[in-house]
Amino acid sequence: MKAVCYMGVEKMTVETVPDPTILNPRDAVVKITSTCICGSDLHLYNGLIPTMEQGDIMGHEFMGEVVEVGPAIKPDRLKVGDRVVVPFTIACGNCFFCKRQLWSCCNNSNPNYWIAEEMMGYSPSGLFGYTHMMGGYAGGQAQYARVPFADVGPLKVPEGIPDEKLVFLSDIYPTGYFGAVNADIEPGDTVAVWGCGPVAQFSIRSAFMLGAERVIAIDRFDYRLRMAEEGGAEIINYEEVDDVVQTLKDMTGNIGPDRCIDAVGMEAHDCGLMYMIDRAKQMARIETDRPIALRQAIQACRKGGTVSVPGVYAGFDDKIPMGAFMNKGLAMKAGQTHMMRFMKPLLDKVESGEIDPSFVISHRVPIDRAPEMYKIFRDKQENCTKVVLDPWAAGAMAA
Repeated sequence: MKAVCYMGVEKMTVETVPDPTILNPRDAVVKITSTCICGSDLHLYNGLIPTMEQGDIMGHEFMGEVVEVGPAIKPDRLKVGDRVVVPFTIACGNCFFCKRQLWSCCNNSNPNYWIAEEMMGYSPSGLFGYTHMMGGYAGGQAQYARVPFADVGPLKVPEGIPDEKLVFLSDIYPTGYFGAVNADIEPGDTVAVWGCGPVAQFSIRSAFMLGAERVIAIDRFDYRLRMAEEGGAEIINYEEVDDVVQTLKDMTGNIGPDRCIDAVGMEAHDCGLMYMIDRAKQMARIETDRPIALRQAIQACRKGGTVSVPGVYAGFDDKIPMGAFMNKGLAMKAGQTHMMRFMKPLLDKVESGEIDPSFVISHRVPIDRAPEMYKIFRDKQENCTKVVLDPWAAGAMAA
């Protein structure tokens, strides 16, 4: 089969690799009909997260058709021919955490848990296509994928709804929604969202679903800010203001946003001295992340407010304003998304017409173009917001 493979920093190639097979009685094999490049994949492309190996198959946002199931999977749960969306997190369904719906904290799905424990104390769940520290699972930027614990993860979806409206249930739509849920939004709240990438766009729309009166979105790219405005947000281009925190104070009567969502994570950009220091430290491997958005969110959030962090962080960060966090009485919630808690309710919103997640797509291309699309996506060329790959297509087009 064809698959997008990591070959080193800023080097992806499409290779012919063996088809996956059933390895465990609870496995399934899915023929992939749509798969995506995620902003989180760019952290791997840029070489900022360790334990990637040459030849690893990329990708964790995919859907398709079940073509094989293991003998332990009951037909009423999953069978050959079912159309499914596969969540990016892998969960066993039986451990302490799964039983509490903390699916991304599964205790049993990361066979390389000891690597994660060295950095984090405990291991989160395994992830598709996302380092050996997170299990070393082959990803979904391919024509087929093996899905472990397939009686737990995949969501069966109806025929008649196109892939482009469903595939984001695999990650970015639930992740954006989870970011808004974690912000503890109450009716009438003002919510500030750092970033206007795909996850942030879903956080913006989810914040309104949860009762926010105002959403203020912060970015620097006009095409992403326009998309945020189309979703109802007020916007700040941080390259056009002197101070984002002061601008947010001015927009909120010097109170600050009630809830702040950092949908940027470890590769935040800024124009000031601290950005240059963070970037130098990150390149020298003496700081893991560039936590610029997180610092601003803590400083801007109103007293007694909540900071939610759906943006990905990998390790250790400097100059976090813990004094502000503690003395302002803030709460913070973060984490990989507990996918199985949200996929079905959000599918219901798609089916009802409340939201059409395909609005984020800018490029629909064959899988052979994945290597160039990584660079285009990373460098914000061609107004690229989201890339959907067709594993079986021969032609190419931009949305």
